[in-house]
Amino acid sequence: MTVLAEGMNVFETDKKPSGTVCYLLNPQSVISLIDSGKLREHILLVRGGTTTFLAPALTMGAIGIITMSGAPESHLGILTREFQTPCVMTAYLTEGSGSRYVPGETDDSHFDEIVEALNGKNVVLDCSDEAVGKVVLLEE
Repeated sequence: MTVLAEGMNVFETDKKPSGTVCYLLNPQSVISLIDSGKLREHILLVRGGTTTFLAPALTMGAIGIITMSGAPESHLGILTREFQTPCVMTAYLTEGSGSRYVPGETDDSHFDEIVEALNGKNVVLDCSDEAVGKVVLLEE
């Protein structure tokens, strides 16, 4: 089992959604994914916990979310609990630079590194631990 990233678990669940990580930069990318009919094939990766443009994806059946900043108490954290969508927040890579998000101090290179490492990978979200959520690489 290769853990690519860890972060704060929003809520404890035995659901273990799997899919291809899809980085969503803006509302247009969310709508495009929904329109493609392939929303449920993807674990959604977004920059922050205040990313309210994911609301349509949640209502349309998103299976899992990873954020690179934010906390379980954020707007998106509340929504993912409401929709019972597994979510790992403020994810950081378990290998590499070891960069961690610090509000007001983290530059774009931190986010770019995570997008590069996760986008397009087939993963499973493990949110069975009360505090720590894991992004696990699916072995092919």
